[in-house]
Amino acid sequence: MSSQDEQFQAGAPDPAASSADDGMTWWYRWLCRIAGVIGGMSCAFAGLWNCVTINPLNIAAGVWMMLNAFVLFLCEAPFCCQFIEFANAVSARADRLRPWQKAAFYCGMAVFPVVLSLTLTTLFGNAIAFATGVLYGLSALGKKGDAISYARIHQQQKQMDEEKLTGALEGQA
Repeated sequence: MSSQDEQFQAGAPDPAASSADDGMTWWYRWLCRIAGVIGGMSCAFAGLWNCVTINPLNIAAGVWMMLNAFVLFLCEAPFCCQFIEFANAVSARADRLRPWQKAAFYCGMAVFPVVLSLTLTTLFGNAIAFATGVLYGLSALGKKGDAISYARIHQQQKQMDEEKLTGALEGQA
């Protein structure tokens, strides 16, 4: 085996390990990945457009947006970065992060250029990257409970309240 094959094997994520500990369904994981790729494309185009100016803050925000696009592509779609040797290793490390860590990282990356230069280009260019962070943040909250268990809990709470009320009324009499 060559050193590249060994690196690929070491950097390849274990799908069973990542799906077991974060609790995300397969379709939600793909939704987050697709949002990350689209967010990377929007950051790249808006960042390039933002660099066509003479204002230094706009240029800095545009460069940061293109860096955001590169990181999003590297973490969410490493096949887009096949020419980079460490892309699979970075992607594997990003897959091992918890969803709340990805959420904080992606939202923080998207907010910085907007704070640096508040223009429509930076705002709309980073919106989908920020939405990717929000999607990961929502997955960190966990699954929603079913209606039957909520109804059962509500019924038990109601019975306990009625028992306390009748006990208090009997104690007064």
